[in-house]
Amino acid sequence: MKNKILFVFFFLLSSNSIFGQEIEGYYVDVGFEIQQYPTGFLFGVRSEVGLSPHNALDIRVGYNLLDHQDFGVHQSEKGGGLGFSLGYRHYFKSNNKGFFLGVRSDLWWNEVDWIDNIGEANEFNGTSKVIVLQPTAIGGYRYLFSDHWLVTPTVAFGAEFNVKTKGAAVGEGPIFLWGLNVAYRFF
Repeated sequence: MKNKILFVFFFLLSSNSIFGQEIEGYYVDVGFEIQQYPTGFLFGVRSEVGLSPHNALDIRVGYNLLDHQDFGVHQSEKGGGLGFSLGYRHYFKSNNKGFFLGVRSDLWWNEVDWIDNIGEANEFNGTSKVIVLQPTAIGGYRYLFSDHWLVTPTVAFGAEFNVKTKGAAVGEGPIFLWGLNVAYRFF
């Protein structure tokens, strides 16, 4: 019996160091993110999962608040909707801090209230429900404060594509975003 206990104890100690090497760079961060673009804001709860010393998975659930003004199809386009993001980041330092580049794709279920001929006798309006695909390239710099708190300013370039529209067409096209993440690293 004593030999079995020693064997199990030795196995657990040795397997811990083996598995520890396999998960080097693994961590989970959870926090808040805000991104602004010329005609709106994206607010979200964001998580990043370290996959290896240079690579991470980026996940966000959020809300897209938009005001296309007269940059869209109509004279006024305002609205918003829920959505989520999935992305990948590659860090240049092996501890997943500092500069990174990545890609991200968002999917938003927006409801847009639009108006045309504002202030005229023939003014008319409507509401469109739109599913928006928003692929972007993202870059930034990640700061680690203490052992757990992170702050990450970002910039992103991409495009908005209205993949499904119920109602009149609304604005889509190139997009530039700047943002800030604040997160807590759990492990």
